[in-house]
Amino acid sequence: MRDCSINRAGFDRVLMAVAATFLTVSATSALAGQSTTPRPSAAELAIDAAIPRPEPANVPPPTIGDFKMDSTASVPDATKAIDKPAEPSAPAKAPESKPADVATAPAANDPAISAPPAATAAAPAAEPAKEPVKVSTVAPADQPVADRLRDMLGTKSLRYFDRKNERAAVEKFYAARDYAPQWTQAGKLTDSGKGVIARLKDAAAEGLNPADYPLPDFVSAAASPDQLAEAELKLTASMLDYARQAQSGRMHWSQVSADILYPEHPTDPAEVLANISTAKDASAALDGYNPPHKLYKDLKAKLAELRGQGDGPMIYIAEGPALAFKAATKKQGEVAPEDPRVPQLRAKLGVAENPDSTHYDAKVAAAVRKFQESVDLKPTGVLDDRTVKAINSPKRDRHIDTILVNMERLRWLPRQLGAASLGNAYVILNVPDFTLKVMQNGAPVWTTRVVTGKPGKHATPMLTETMKFITVNPTWNVPPSIIYNEYLPALQQDPTVLDRMGLRLERRRDGSIHISQPPGEANALGRIRFNFPNKFLVYQHDTPDKHLFAKEERAFSHGCMRVQNPDVYAATLLNITMPNERYTPERIRSMYGRSEIDLKFPTPIPVNITYQTAFVDDAGKLQFRKDIYGRDAAMIALLKNSRSKDLEAMIAHAQPSYSRPRDPLPAGVSFASDNTFSSGPSFFERLFGGPSTMTPPAPIGRRPQPRFTR
Repeated sequence: MRDCSINRAGFDRVLMAVAATFLTVSATSALAGQSTTPRPSAAELAIDAAIPRPEPANVPPPTIGDFKMDSTASVPDATKAIDKPAEPSAPAKAPESKPADVATAPAANDPAISAPPAATAAAPAAEPAKEPVKVSTVAPADQPVADRLRDMLGTKSLRYFDRKNERAAVEKFYAARDYAPQWTQAGKLTDSGKGVIARLKDAAAEGLNPADYPLPDFVSAAASPDQLAEAELKLTASMLDYARQAQSGRMHWSQVSADILYPEHPTDPAEVLANISTAKDASAALDGYNPPHKLYKDLKAKLAELRGQGDGPMIYIAEGPALAFKAATKKQGEVAPEDPRVPQLRAKLGVAENPDSTHYDAKVAAAVRKFQESVDLKPTGVLDDRTVKAINSPKRDRHIDTILVNMERLRWLPRQLGAASLGNAYVILNVPDFTLKVMQNGAPVWTTRVVTGKPGKHATPMLTETMKFITVNPTWNVPPSIIYNEYLPALQQDPTVLDRMGLRLERRRDGSIHISQPPGEANALGRIRFNFPNKFLVYQHDTPDKHLFAKEERAFSHGCMRVQNPDVYAATLLNITMPNERYTPERIRSMYGRSEIDLKFPTPIPVNITYQTAFVDDAGKLQFRKDIYGRDAAMIALLKNSRSKDLEAMIAHAQPSYSRPRDPLPAGVSFASDNTFSSGPSFFERLFGGPSTMTPPAPIGRRPQPRFTR
């Protein structure tokens, strides 16, 4: 009976709640629409007051038997959960009231109930989403080294990388890899690290100095994360130094002379790091920063021959009996005489096999034969007195130094010498050799002799520019330096000298003078001028002084380059740039006359003016030329870090002088302020667009000298 009375009391409370809710539904709806904050309504308070609540001592708490739950409902429904008889009829749309002591979900269409159910309110609030924990990509064995690298790059990177761009690139590189070491793994060198170290050790073969790229001792460093991190950064710094110097040179060309101008092609340290760290062969990738030119590779091979494949300290071979190796025959076995000089000979010629052996075997004889070929001795393979003297000759050391400075100069040249769209065609002129070559597809197309500038102030500059057009029948506008240094003194001696030379003198209202020579056979530029704009105002041209090409040394000009066969040269260039036009030397000569004719190239051709006192000719033979401008001595001193007091004077002496003499101009005479001629636009106007105003150079003694720090 107790169970039935409890169910009856619950049913009575439900009926009273339904009636009260029906009377007040409209009022509570209006209030709910005006307020967004849920709060008890008057009806709810009335219901709470009207419902009798049994004393806790008289009514025990309900048990599971008091309720009959609908196990299929997703949301509990109080009217169905209570076991009760059928309800009396009620208005169809009257909302159902929920007993206050039964936790249910609110009806979706009941605006009076805006507060969440009690059960939902009691649920714990959801925690805010946390940021994902970053998982380190560094192997546990390398984490201590990575931690030290992070600290060192944050506070001590300047200690290892004094160049700002390298420092920034290194910091970014290691940050991207969570500061994991690149050259070691678990304290042991990686293949990448081994490749870089092997390339740095072989720097001497490239004409570089291995001492410039110090190598850390990773074996000793393996005992400590601090030491491993320091070794890591030292190797990275040496690698970046090698790449930079291999590509651009150990010195900048501005340290050598003021008349050198090549396009800059510095390395990008970020690109170097990415390239070497991802390469399958780090050694080969690092080697790729050396010049790709055949000129360089040929000199590298000859350097190895002169050194005997070695680069150790100079070793003196004592005189003694001739040594000859004889291969084994049927009648006689192999003959390999013994001599105490052989170990030294092995070291001198770079024979690494059996370094302590005193036997003059086949390996040693082959090295001797190769050396004899390099110094124009008969390649017999016999160590005789002449061969010993050649091995010990100081001249050999001088040749090595000369090759080194010429390899250095080749690093200044552009990585690509020619125009790709023209089959990599280009012009290369070697000043000390007095020759000019037209190259295409890696082979010489045409070669001729040239006359170059006199040593001193008229030295031909070293540069790379592009030839844009050819002028047939050029007008020569005499430079102010020649007017002052040569023609004005000649006029004082003979007032008719200009007329006899076919020169025109113009005196302007301001007192300035201008001298020019019209086109013709006697023109100082000859019949053709080859134009490539440059800051030194030099070019290549024909000459009436053909006899100078017969001389062995041909340094006679004021800086420009005179070409022996200009008609063939012009036809060769025009056929490269305009192959369908079919130019011939005869067609070029048919244009000779009194009027200037410009033949423009659709695609400019690069012109490279070099200074190679050592080179390998087309027959594969090493050639040396006289250092007419004194450039080798200055560069050798710089490469050897000479502190000689004469170094600055030596370099200054090798520079051209563009200054005027100290003697004053004759009274009433001054230079013209531009290069405009009565015969029409001058060469410099066509070359640079508009009149050229020349600023007088600084007097001698005030000319700025090159800086000796890069």
